[in-house]
Amino acid sequence: MKITILDGSAANPGDLSFAPFEEFGEVMAYDVTKPGQLIERMRGSEVAITNKTVFDREALEALPELRYIGVLATGYNVVDLDECRKRGITVTNVPEYGTYATAQMTIALLLELTNHTALHDSSVKAGDWVRSEQFCYWKKPLTELYGKKAVIVGYGKIGKRVCAILEALGAEVIAVPHTLREGVTHDGNVRFMSFEEAVPMADIISFHCPLTDETRGMISRKNFSSCKKGVIVINAARGPIAVESDVREMLEEGIFGGYAADVVSQEPMLPDNPLLGAPNCVLTPHIAWAAKETRMRLIEVAADNLRAYLGGAPVNTVT
Repeated sequence: MKITILDGSAANPGDLSFAPFEEFGEVMAYDVTKPGQLIERMRGSEVAITNKTVFDREALEALPELRYIGVLATGYNVVDLDECRKRGITVTNVPEYGTYATAQMTIALLLELTNHTALHDSSVKAGDWVRSEQFCYWKKPLTELYGKKAVIVGYGKIGKRVCAILEALGAEVIAVPHTLREGVTHDGNVRFMSFEEAVPMADIISFHCPLTDETRGMISRKNFSSCKKGVIVINAARGPIAVESDVREMLEEGIFGGYAADVVSQEPMLPDNPLLGAPNCVLTPHIAWAAKETRMRLIEVAADNLRAYLGGAPVNTVT
């Protein structure tokens, strides 16, 4: 059996191994596959392992031997699932591997906006502390999280983990679940509200929801018309959840006190993205999932998915 890994350098830039796949057959791993290279590289392969390489109807029609697509991620929007169903192609994903790492990155982004660590590190290294007449100084006001109202949009595994950390930091946590169930108003100390109810109360809003028709463009001027001036917004979910031109305007106007995101609307980021150069904006290049331990887990689960498929009892299927 031939197994082709199409964009392996995202999960494994050289510090890990794809050996877990080698027990199943011949493995050919490419760092990056451009659209025009996909068909040729996949010829003769029954198994594809992809992260962001797209399998649309045209590609699937050109690959009659393909029987299995393992998505090396949680999101699987790069695969035309309807076409896969028609062709009997099994598609799997890795539904949970980065919960702790993503929650950790969320808090790192939040703390950068509240404590301005990078700013003060740069200031000290520029000699400002050496020249200071006082034993301490600060370049921007610092914000204590104790007593702040933090709204978590999306109450899955990542959202729950973020809630737990924020509670430990003394914040009052409000969750916006995907669906509000009648009569269910709390989970421990975490209160449940609708997004519309929660926005006016929030000092911090952090997004951990999937990208759907409902959530696309959720971070917008319209949806934040009732927010507190200076609210801090974190997007560790998906880039298109934010209307980025609105975000920039709200940062410039002081409606948002800060915006931090590990994701943008198009990745890699385009040079004209409105968030570039926006004030009080912290951006990281989609690395919440990238801790070595997390990537090891991702590869191991993806290999287990393939093992289960070949054993006749597939798991983590999305078709």
